Amino acid sequence: MNFEHSDDRRMLADTLVRALRDGYAIDTRNAGAYSEAGYDPAVWTQLNELGIVSALFDEAAGGFGGSGFDIMVVFEALGRALVVEPFLGALMAGRALAKAGGQDEMLAGIVSGETIAAFALDDGATPVTAAKSGDGWTLSGTKAVVPQAGAASVFVVVVEQDGDPLVLLVPADTAGVSVRSYNTVEGGAAGDVTFDGVTLGVEARLGGDGQGQAIVDAAVGAGLLALSAEAVGAMEFVKEATLGYLRDRKQFGVPIGKFQALQHRMATVLLEIEQAQSAVINAASAFDGDDAKARERALSAAKYTIGRTGALVAEESIQLHGGIGMTWEYAVSHYAKRLVMIDHQLGDEDYHLQRYIALG
Repeated sequence: MNFEHSDDRRMLADTLVRALRDGYAIDTRNAGAYSEAGYDPAVWTQLNELGIVSALFDEAAGGFGGSGFDIMVVFEALGRALVVEPFLGALMAGRALAKAGGQDEMLAGIVSGETIAAFALDDGATPVTAAKSGDGWTLSGTKAVVPQAGAASVFVVVVEQDGDPLVLLVPADTAGVSVRSYNTVEGGAAGDVTFDGVTLGVEARLGGDGQGQAIVDAAVGAGLLALSAEAVGAMEFVKEATLGYLRDRKQFGVPIGKFQALQHRMATVLLEIEQAQSAVINAASAFDGDDAKARERALSAAKYTIGRTGALVAEESIQLHGGIGMTWEYAVSHYAKRLVMIDHQLGDEDYHLQRYIALG
C-alpha cells in the first residue's frame, strides 16, 4: 500500500505548517483560546483563506480533498500548533450534511468557512427529545459540552430514538434555542445548548427514514480521525520540545539527556509516539475503504492508542522538564492539557477498547 502523500496534499500540509509556525505562536494562540469567545475570529478567517476547510471535503461537496489522508494532514498540522479555531465542528457538521444531501447552500457556507457550525452529539442532564408536531418536530432538552457552541450559527443535532437517530439542522437564532458558553480547561470554548420547545419544520431533518445512523457515523468517524491526527501533531511538538530541553539543560556540567535513566524514559515516549502515528495512518487508510467494520475498528484503534499514548506523553514531558513544564509561560504545559482532554472527546480509551473488541 502506498502511503506517500500526493503533491497537492504535501503542498497543503507545507503551506499550513508554515503559516501556523509564522503566525500562530503560543501567545497568539492563548490570547484567543482563553478569551470569552474561545478563539480568534480574525485567525479563523485568515486560516480559511488557505482553503483548510475546503481540503476536508470532496468535489461533490464543494471541496478539493476529503480523503482520510487529507483530514489527517490538516489536523496533524492544527494539533502541532494547538489551534483552537472551530475546524472540528466544520468537519463533523459538514460531513453530516454531505452524507444526507439536500442542504447544498448550507454546506457551501460551511466549506467556504463563512458559516460556523457545531455538531451537538452528547446529551446533558436533560436528554434532547423530538416530539412529532404536524409535519415537523418540537425539540426539548440540552446537549452538553458542544465544541465552540457559542460561535456557531447553526447546529447539527443528534436525537436518539428507538431504531435510528433523528438528525436535525437547527439555526442558532431559532426561537427557544439558548447557549451557555464557557472556556474549557485546555483553552478554547464549549457550551451547553438548550432547546426549549423549539419548533422545527420537516425541512430541518437530514436524510430520510433509516438514514440517521449512517449520517451520524459519517460525522463521528471523521471526527475520530481528526482528533487522533490532532493528538499526533501535538505529540510531535512535545517530543521535539522535550528532546531540546534534554539537550540544553545541564547538571554537573553535562546535558541531562546524557543520564541513562532519562534516556530510557524518553526512548519509551518515542516508541509510543511511533505506534500512535502508525495507528492514525492505518485509520486514515481505512477511512475511505468499502469495509465498514474495518474502518470503524481502525478508527477505534487509533482513538484508543492516542488516548493512552497522549496521557503518557503529557505526564512524561512534564516530568522530564521538571517544574518548568507546568508553567503557564511554557508551551508544553498547554499541549499536555490538550492531549489529556482529547481522550475525553467522542469516547475515551476505555470506550474505544470495548468498541474495538465488540466490532471484532
